[in-house]
Amino acid sequence: MKMAFILFQGMTTLDLIGFTDGITRLSRIRPEAEISWDYCAMNAQITDDHGLAFAISRLKPDLSEYDLVFVPGGFATRELRFDPDMLTWLRTARNAKYLVSVCTGSLLLGAAGLLEGKRATSNASAYELLAPYCKEVVQARIVQDGRIITGSGVSSSIDLGLYVTERLTDEAAAEQLKTEMSYPYYQTGTSSSVYHAKTGI
Repeated sequence: MKMAFILFQGMTTLDLIGFTDGITRLSRIRPEAEISWDYCAMNAQITDDHGLAFAISRLKPDLSEYDLVFVPGGFATRELRFDPDMLTWLRTARNAKYLVSVCTGSLLLGAAGLLEGKRATSNASAYELLAPYCKEVVQARIVQDGRIITGSGVSSSIDLGLYVTERLTDEAAAEQLKTEMSYPYYQTGTSSSVYHAKTGI
């Protein structure tokens, strides 16, 4: 499983770290899963919405190289969804096995045309902005519609990382990560916080 974590100017760091902290631990607890990842952006240095700077390992790679592409959110997405260079780059992920976002990262996936015919969620403040890009905006903490998995507000990124981990492996791996992270809130198995498009619950 080769993963690309997308960074951009003005992103919300908890969106990124909440997801990546859990899922990257798989490389240690399940080495047979062959987990690898890159932090990717269009610029060599990214500064988040509170002034924290990140050095980027890969600049604008072809995202078709990756099995999973993750996009965080932040207020900057409201403008970035009109950036043709960003959208063209994200479209190279169209055939990824999994497209994942949290918070308003779904606006970027949607603006790139990657949510067409799909149900998705976002930060509650952006439901109306997301609506034109997808089949239906679902007011749930996590929404999965096939290979598209979206999370709602900022802290849902932690649950999202555990949820995707569980989908990639099993409940035991997610439970182990919950213990390591001292995070008892995510419930493995069937969870009322997750909406599955196939079942409608």
